[in-house]
Amino acid sequence: MKMATKPNLHSKYRSAVDQLATGLAVAATLLVVAPLVAIFVYLIFKGASSLNLAFFTHVPKPVGETGGGMANAIVGSAVLLGVASVLGIPIGIGGGIYLAEYGRGTKFANAVRFTADVLNGVPSIVMGIAVYSLIVIPQHHFSAFSGGVALGIMMIPTVTRTTEEMLLMVPNSVREAALGLGVPNWRSVLSITLKTASPGVITGCMLAFARVAGETAPLIFTAFGNQFWSASLNEPIAALPLQIYVYAISPYDEWHRLAWGGALVLIILIVLAVSLVRYVTSRGILKGAS
Repeated sequence: MKMATKPNLHSKYRSAVDQLATGLAVAATLLVVAPLVAIFVYLIFKGASSLNLAFFTHVPKPVGETGGGMANAIVGSAVLLGVASVLGIPIGIGGGIYLAEYGRGTKFANAVRFTADVLNGVPSIVMGIAVYSLIVIPQHHFSAFSGGVALGIMMIPTVTRTTEEMLLMVPNSVREAALGLGVPNWRSVLSITLKTASPGVITGCMLAFARVAGETAPLIFTAFGNQFWSASLNEPIAALPLQIYVYAISPYDEWHRLAWGGALVLIILIVLAVSLVRYVTSRGILKGAS
């Protein structure tokens, strides 16, 4: 009887520990998801009433007039994020490829890695001031290009470090097989190694994109904002974060209402962009696998 009871106690103990670990994992998952759900629900509650056709088609109204929209700010954010992605993503991926494939163990690679880690922690307002000194002052005017450069620089360290980590996870046997078939090293890196790590690389790009999409401080010193239609890279341009900031600190209830609507649109656009990229990527991976 004693021999039969002892294994039974061990089995109950293991089951209890397993259930406890599962419960803790579920609780941790809920803690991660809960803030996003709470923010999204609150934004819907506060901002949904502000969304109408005029919000997406009209520019802001002058002070004292009701109505208006943020169409120019939506277009401006798209322009700024487009410039930032064109500048930041290729440079970041190139830096990650160098660190993972060509610069292992070198002093220069360690310096690049350290620089990327430092840039990740630099406050965004400092980045805005730096670009203001380097681009805005020599040009003698604010511009969409300078805003895109500021956001692009902020994207580079995240994309670089994520690309490096994802490439390092690719087994060396994949590289050796490609080289054994006579494929040049540069082509092996671009066509095989990078393609194998593409899901993680794209995830890093999306994280960087989502991070800079809501930045306001660097745009105050670079893009500056614009109450009218403008899509020129050489002129000040509106952006959703800037417009939300201006409306939120104003004393007008009408502007506060539009600020909540702009915040809701901003988070929806980020979620849609990330979801679309993930969908296209997964479809491409499935086709390539088949």
